[in-house]
Amino acid sequence: MDLNIISKKKLFYPISEPLRNYLFNYNRLVKIPFTYSELLRYFSTIPQKDKHGKDTLWKTVLFQPSEMDDIHYRLVKMYAMMKFDGNESLMEHLQVDRVDYCPFGNSKPFRIRIVNQYNDNHDYYYVKIADASRVYGLELEDLLSPNRINFLVDQDTLVEEHIAGIPGDMFTRQDYQWLEQNEVRMAKEFIKFNERCFVRLLGDMRAYNFVIDVTADFDDVQYRFRAIDFDQQCYEGRKRIYMPQYFKENNYYVSIGMKHLNAETVEQYQQEERTLMAKRIKRSRNRTNRLLEAMCADILSTQEKTDNLKKDLATHYSYPAFLKCKSMGEIVKTSLDVLLDKQ
Repeated sequence: MDLNIISKKKLFYPISEPLRNYLFNYNRLVKIPFTYSELLRYFSTIPQKDKHGKDTLWKTVLFQPSEMDDIHYRLVKMYAMMKFDGNESLMEHLQVDRVDYCPFGNSKPFRIRIVNQYNDNHDYYYVKIADASRVYGLELEDLLSPNRINFLVDQDTLVEEHIAGIPGDMFTRQDYQWLEQNEVRMAKEFIKFNERCFVRLLGDMRAYNFVIDVTADFDDVQYRFRAIDFDQQCYEGRKRIYMPQYFKENNYYVSIGMKHLNAETVEQYQQEERTLMAKRIKRSRNRTNRLLEAMCADILSTQEKTDNLKKDLATHYSYPAFLKCKSMGEIVKTSLDVLLDKQ
């Protein structure tokens, strides 16, 4: 697949009033004790390298000594807001171990590492610019996938919890060969992940944009593929960008599917995931409808990309209703209508 068809620089879209109202109604909109721009006031950085000495693209940032204690206190307070409803009495044994920054990519995130001083256990969360595409992507993930995800928004600042798992691009490396892999189960879960992304139009799921959660079962292991990057929620104009199977970075997962599964089994797993998604929509119909109302009224891409995608999907599904869509939000809604119509 030619990656030049993916925009090198995605446009940012502000949080609209309808989306802001939705976030308020569902307790996603809160007063965050700092802003993204405040974290940009660091004065120095230290490059981070992995255990093999390779640059990770993350840099540890250093704040002025006069500001550091205050910033760290507010970062811990934010963690408390996400994890235990802001109970400050539970904050005393927590501290900021490190603040990292990645200057590459669209979101340019900060990664906050929080450590429990009693047992040295650590956790992370992320601070990003509150782009509407990303917020819609996160909320759709929470509603339509088997995964729950915690995030909060305030003005132009977005805070996301850490999603645990092995990065998809690292999973096949020598470091993880100790894992006893069940290729059939892994292939099944990649197909289901591919289907989820395509139905809700989450794009650019190359191996470094998802993680694999490995869980021991009583007689084997189970896998779950989880998206960790939601920048490309219904932004690009080609349907293949929403299908992880077409990225060369995912060839390993495609190859094991071709090795172990036939066409009938693939179709079975696709239908399984579509049925589960339809059930999730029906269980949260009011909330999903309110989100889609805000989404349909929003501008989330260019008109050219919108027109290209609706034509692609109208042909793919033989469903002319796509051609009437005027926004990316309407295309997502129509894609979910197709899903429900076929259940």
